Amino acid sequence: MNASAEFNFSEGIKEKARELGFDICGIAESRSLDEYGPFLKAWLDTGMNDKMGYLARDMAKRLDPQHLLPGARSIVVTGLNYYSEIIQKEPGVPLLSIYTYGIDYHDVIFAKLNELFDWIRSIEPYAEGRKVVDSAPLLEKAWAREAGLGWQGRHSILINKDIGSFFFIGILILNIELDYDKPFTGDLCTECRMCIEACPTGAINDNSTIDARKCISNLTIENRGPIPENIIPIMGKRISGCDICQEVCPWNSKAKPNNNPEFIPDPEIARMTPKEWLSLSREQFLRLFGRSTVGKIKYEQFIRNIETVMNSGH
Repeated sequence: MNASAEFNFSEGIKEKARELGFDICGIAESRSLDEYGPFLKAWLDTGMNDKMGYLARDMAKRLDPQHLLPGARSIVVTGLNYYSEIIQKEPGVPLLSIYTYGIDYHDVIFAKLNELFDWIRSIEPYAEGRKVVDSAPLLEKAWAREAGLGWQGRHSILINKDIGSFFFIGILILNIELDYDKPFTGDLCTECRMCIEACPTGAINDNSTIDARKCISNLTIENRGPIPENIIPIMGKRISGCDICQEVCPWNSKAKPNNNPEFIPDPEIARMTPKEWLSLSREQFLRLFGRSTVGKIKYEQFIRNIETVMNSGH
């Protein structure tokens, strides 16, 4: 069924997305993104995925949404702003990435996508869909570009010319035909290399990819082993993620704080002193971070990160 033939279903979906709090929304026609295969394979062959072996699996699924939802016709891509001011107020304390503030974004976005899909089903009862928030092998940034939302910056993160790059991507795969936005074909980074030059570990490549073996974000979150000795002095006390490449990006110079109460950080975390961070108990960790993305990290690993940066002397 071509739902848009009866009324402007596509614009209705975008309006509903805005009503639910999403900052941007675009729609792409489902297809196999075969052109991305060689680039992904080349990146994997160099070992730049570090220990994230799951990125090398399910290659066919990553390229073609049909493997995730048989009969897929449309990809609805949403963006949710998460930008906030830095919360840690005490000098010399460990630093958290902005995206970790508040409730785990997976839970927040899934809830919004559920509401969006329920609305779609109220219009088209036979619609089938699958919601994706970092939860399936899907090239989310590529689909955001297909949906006209922006381009992949030199730091590999998607940039939207209106809201910058501090936003989460949420995707709804549908088996119904809709009106499609034109893919974003430009690269507005032009000759800018600010993110590459600002990355303290040299993790950003010249082809908009990241060497995860050097990336502070990967080393403090996905990495289960010790942080490389040569990285520790230049981490800047970051213990969960890193925002440096986004902080220096000119497209984020006018970033506005998000309007989502779910992402409001706990003021108790903002007041913690260096001594309190070093003495953080398991119970405190669960109470303060249990509902955030930080809670996905094991307590032992989190304490290791804290002790590593606080005892490094840098």
